[in-house]
Amino acid sequence: MPRIFRGFLFLFFLSFVVMDHKEQLYLLIKNALAEDIGDGDHSTLSSIATGAEGMAVLKIKEAGILAGMEVAEAIFRYMQPDIVFTPFKKDGDVMQPGEKAFEVKAKVHTILQCERLVLNCMQRMSGIATLTHEYAEKLKPYKTKLLDTRKTTPNFRLLEKEAVKIGGGVNHRFGLYDMIMLKDNHIDYCGGIEKAILKAYEYVQSKKPGLKIEVETRNIDDVKKVMAVGKVDRIMLDNFTPEQITEALKITRGKYETEASGGINLGNIEAYAATGVDYISSGAVIHQARSLDLSLKAVII
Repeated sequence: MPRIFRGFLFLFFLSFVVMDHKEQLYLLIKNALAEDIGDGDHSTLSSIATGAEGMAVLKIKEAGILAGMEVAEAIFRYMQPDIVFTPFKKDGDVMQPGEKAFEVKAKVHTILQCERLVLNCMQRMSGIATLTHEYAEKLKPYKTKLLDTRKTTPNFRLLEKEAVKIGGGVNHRFGLYDMIMLKDNHIDYCGGIEKAILKAYEYVQSKKPGLKIEVETRNIDDVKKVMAVGKVDRIMLDNFTPEQITEALKITRGKYETEASGGINLGNIEAYAATGVDYISSGAVIHQARSLDLSLKAVII
């Protein structure tokens, strides 16, 4: 790869990191529409007059938690700022088959060119919000909060994590840049858990003051080592059983935040929460979510 191109890619990804979520959404919409439309929506260009006006309705065909309403409006407004967008429900609402989520009045070209992206986003986000809601409901009797992970679809993380929030979960780190997470490979490459923590702590003090440090532990001995070193904000208890977590919490004594991770599902999540662990992280709420059935249909006026 030519050096100048590598430099361009680095600057592109660096700019993405420092952008706020509104700018990230704009870039996501821009790139997704460009991917779909290419050199022209020839189906629409060949059959619909350029200035034709129309209306469409988003029909709900499956029960769940609705997500992506604000994203849908942003997609239509990216293509045509003066659309008339009429919501009948909002993000986080319970939805049932036969209900309508919104109506949009716009140029027919706008409706047809945005249709697939709107549906892809809303169907995916609603599926994630619905599954997250199932997990979050099981945690209601406990103090434990549900976290998502970085196990997301490339370039779609912003919307997948927003769907987790809509469903009742809490966003963990958005990327490698907003928190230090010392996982097993970092620890093994560095030469041990104590050494990894000390180097990370020194790095934060000199280069990124305020950046939080989390360290993964794989057994009770690791927990004891972390407690001896200190200098972290959160301890991840990875692939621990509920009984092992109870033992670990006796060692941490509330000094650091704790997070249970690995092998946790709808069937056993309450057993983990009952230990008193602060957080449970689950990649499943995103990567195992199933898109829900929605459709955008023309309304003939």
